Amino acid sequence: MSNRFFKPSIIPVLLAWSAITAGIAFAQEAKPKKNDEKSYMPVVIDKGFETIHKEDAAQKEQVLKQQRQLLEERYDLRDGPAEAKASGGRKALQEGVRVKLPQDVTWQQLAEMTPEEIKTRNLFPMGFRPLPHVKHAVGGMVFPEHQIKAMLDLEKRDLARFDVAFDLPGHLMPEFPPPIFLTSRPDLGDVSQGKVLSIKNYYQLLHGKLTPVQLEGMRLLLTPFPQQQFNATEDRKVLEPSLGVTCLDCHVNGHTNAAFHQNPDTRPQQSRFRLDTVSLRGMYNQQIHGAKRSLRSVEDFTEFEQRTAYFDGDHVIAAKKGVHLPDRSSQVSMMAQMQNLFDFPPAPKLDEFGRLKPEMASKLELKGQEVFFGKGRCAECHPAPFYLDNKMHDLHLGRFYETEVIADQRNIPDGPIKTFTLRGIKDSPPFHHDGRLLTLDDSVEFYNIVLRLKLTDDEKQALVAFLRCL
Repeated sequence: MSNRFFKPSIIPVLLAWSAITAGIAFAQEAKPKKNDEKSYMPVVIDKGFETIHKEDAAQKEQVLKQQRQLLEERYDLRDGPAEAKASGGRKALQEGVRVKLPQDVTWQQLAEMTPEEIKTRNLFPMGFRPLPHVKHAVGGMVFPEHQIKAMLDLEKRDLARFDVAFDLPGHLMPEFPPPIFLTSRPDLGDVSQGKVLSIKNYYQLLHGKLTPVQLEGMRLLLTPFPQQQFNATEDRKVLEPSLGVTCLDCHVNGHTNAAFHQNPDTRPQQSRFRLDTVSLRGMYNQQIHGAKRSLRSVEDFTEFEQRTAYFDGDHVIAAKKGVHLPDRSSQVSMMAQMQNLFDFPPAPKLDEFGRLKPEMASKLELKGQEVFFGKGRCAECHPAPFYLDNKMHDLHLGRFYETEVIADQRNIPDGPIKTFTLRGIKDSPPFHHDGRLLTLDDSVEFYNIVLRLKLTDDEKQALVAFLRCL
């Protein structure tokens, strides 16, 4: 073959090869470094499941050890029960301030300081800062041991992760299982019969108490669908391929078991915050949903959870994991109707306007009500009778501390967070959107400092007593 035939035929090949090699070189040069900030989760996983499982399982003990150390440095984790009980009557509430103070300062002294002084002297208690996820760089849903055991017993479905475990002691968590109160049948009281609702027993427990539409909504709320860490892919965090998780795996019995994950709507990963499961009680009277998302209906929230929040807010990888896309009219509406039936627990000391009945309340509780609607300024965001205003509020916590990276979390200030209802609040520890406040006493101390209320010790004690009446 002569050169005059060879050269024209090879030139396109050489040009193509040159473009390919240049593209590879560019891709290698532009490839983000490990710590670069990203919006998307990785779609293609370059390790097999066996390798991922082996590496994660080997690191688990050290991960949990570091989280225990962080918690013990921030909090008094002792079991200190109060005389007051949760609504189901099976568990004592915890009492006392558990957040630890910096050395050489008292709560009274801290309350007298300006935010600028607290920040300059680095005196804002670490327990008042954002609480990192137990494995913040990875995140994902983490379930308490009693929920894991219940699902294993009822459904032979395993919610235990091989890379992490729940980090808070059981006495600092909600009553389990929580009672179920229905807006449609207040005459029945608790309809749970002391059981954890599951796909195995919901029909037996609720047949004759719910309509067919509501029963179908409950079935869907109890049906497992794939989630970022619970699915069949190589980067799952459960030993066996999984059908997924259910809505009520976190919102057990329409309430909460303190399961946590991370908010789906902040990037990069380092700046996301831990998200404690909120109760579904009283959903019928709430107009916005999600700590940051401000979704305008429970139907929107239900769709968002299934389509993106289940996958750390990344719709790109949802299809790979097995996303469930519920139909708005035949599925979402039924799930929403069922969610809207979960009622608050009875509050016998409150009247129709959400105020204490003087003949039933103690002097301490009445004093707490006075503080709540007066000096404490609580009612400005939590007005009676449902003790929420359906708005977003920013506490501007950046006034009190410098942002830094702790346990793989960049603890930026919270920004606007929706108001959560205080009705039945005693049943939902830990408190704040990320669970950083372990008791109601912690919550009162937190707002006393942040809002500069200058409450006395007697006023703080009275306020806690009132909150337990709601």
